[in-house]
Amino acid sequence: MTNRARTPRPRRSSQTRAGAGPPKRDALLDAAAQVFAERGFFAAQVAEIARRAGLAAGTVYLYFKNKDDLLLSLFNRTMDAAIADGRDLLTSVADPSARLRRFAELHLGRLGRDQHLAIVFQVELRQSTKFMAEFSATRLREYLGLIRDTIALGQARGDFRTDLSPTLAAKLLFGALDEMATNWILSKRTYALEADAARVVDVFIHGVQRQPSAASGVIRLTRP
Repeated sequence: MTNRARTPRPRRSSQTRAGAGPPKRDALLDAAAQVFAERGFFAAQVAEIARRAGLAAGTVYLYFKNKDDLLLSLFNRTMDAAIADGRDLLTSVADPSARLRRFAELHLGRLGRDQHLAIVFQVELRQSTKFMAEFSATRLREYLGLIRDTIALGQARGDFRTDLSPTLAAKLLFGALDEMATNWILSKRTYALEADAARVVDVFIHGVQRQPSAASGVIRLTRP
């Protein structure tokens, strides 16, 4: 089992942007995030999750098949909210560079507001290749597609270099954000995770800009 950082601080749990589900179901998912983070997924017990939610143990099975289904549902609820936020950016933020910065802020902010959820996403979900394979084939792929589409737009506008695959670039940015979140969990320091977003994207953007013309000697920056 991967070593964990300090005992998680109680934090507000994530809510689905598209609208909250049944109160008891959401309470169980919030409790599952806490117990999975504190005990580890494999050591966590369904009965403890029910107690943490203030419900009878049998209530869990009215909403979920088993503990695996709890983990999958927690992932899906969070990713649904993240994808909805990302889709909003496609229509509300026209500039590709600004959109990537906002995307990074939302990504790190979502995890930074709920350390239990961050531990589940950065540690517990990765204990099972079964889960990771399923996640990669569904919502995570759609989530990465939002970044890819933004990079492709920047290439079409002439802001970003075109000799780089948008899919590869999207994975690079996601990987950088992913590492920042993992480091935040493991760090003994207390700091706002979202504060790293601008720096990460700044480094990324300067790596995907079109190279300046050697003939003109003019350095071409991305549009503001």
